[in-house]
Amino acid sequence: MSNDFREMPKDPKTRSLINAQISRRGLLAAAGGVGAVALLASCGSDSEIAAGSFPEDEGGTVRWANWTAYMDQKRVDGERTYPSLNKFIEQTGIDVDYLVKYNDNDEFYAQVQEKLKAGDDIGYDIVTPTDWMAARWIRLGYARELDSANIPNKGNILDTLSDISFDPGRNYSMTWQSGFAGFGWNKDLVDEDILSLDQLFSEKYKGRVMVLSEMRDTIGIILQYQGVDISKQFSEDQFMNAIDFLKQKISDGYIRQVKGNDYLEDMANGDALAVIGWSGDMFSENLGGQNYGFAIPESGGTLWSDNMLIASTSSNKSNSEKLINHYYDPAIAAEVAAWVNYICPVKGAQEEMEKIDPTLAESPFIFPDAETLSKVQVFRGLSAEEEFNYSDAFQEAIGA
Repeated sequence: MSNDFREMPKDPKTRSLINAQISRRGLLAAAGGVGAVALLASCGSDSEIAAGSFPEDEGGTVRWANWTAYMDQKRVDGERTYPSLNKFIEQTGIDVDYLVKYNDNDEFYAQVQEKLKAGDDIGYDIVTPTDWMAARWIRLGYARELDSANIPNKGNILDTLSDISFDPGRNYSMTWQSGFAGFGWNKDLVDEDILSLDQLFSEKYKGRVMVLSEMRDTIGIILQYQGVDISKQFSEDQFMNAIDFLKQKISDGYIRQVKGNDYLEDMANGDALAVIGWSGDMFSENLGGQNYGFAIPESGGTLWSDNMLIASTSSNKSNSEKLINHYYDPAIAAEVAAWVNYICPVKGAQEEMEKIDPTLAESPFIFPDAETLSKVQVFRGLSAEEEFNYSDAFQEAIGA
């Protein structure tokens, strides 16, 4: 593919979507009053208001919703077990129901949104949204404030993660893992390292490429390929250029599907040869017998974090806080990192990793150095207006 494609013509249909949304918002603003706010709320905007008071802390089993391939595990008598979770259960007597329920941030949020608004139990105590979605949960009052007395290991969080814009002082969230979005490929079927979008969308992989349904990762990588710094203010036109690029690749048949975490199924069965995917997924799948490669794109990858929050509807706050504290023990954090191979957020874990696997202790994908971090950017925060409009444009582009 020629780099000339970066300057492809603007797609009037998609552009009109943004204009229509802005016009619609303008009409709502002009309407004013409760009616406009109610209409926005019914559309799932950030005008939602958390309802009711927090439930009493009754204790009991901690129900934790997390992503695929995101916890250390092994097979015992044919059954999957989680060694670090078992240690917590044995040490505290607190049971944990670990539920692999995340495939995509928006998809998960849509499943629990109405219950959160009503103050009804959502079926989970701990949830694990990505930064931008964690910001929404906190902003809408859907996360319970953490009691630091129940999390004495809180001080072990890396300094770079300890004070963030959406949760100053980490009063509502603690990082679970961080990671990179970049290129993954099946090394048994692909005879090169994929380092650029030109390679990813070459004719030989046409129809067998997957990209993520997480807008900030897929569009973030495309924007950087087009020369945009995603960590700083960029324009609507720049964003839409990336949308146009994505739409063209879908319509031309290069992209097989746009998926959440279940893209791993397509890689495992051979339907997908190469992906825009997540770093730790490639490494953890290799532990299970796959032979995948991963690279940060030459033009830049994305850096993100997933966070543990206690849902506003949880009646099991103190036990949930004890579980969060368990995973901020450096030895436990290293045990998890040795399996998931994502960026570990816990101070002292690198030294503990030396005892487990000295090679992993030097991995730039688990304990990144300055050179590795210079190759990635964090997608900047979006205003409510931008998030509404850009998400709609992305969903329209992928046919969702």
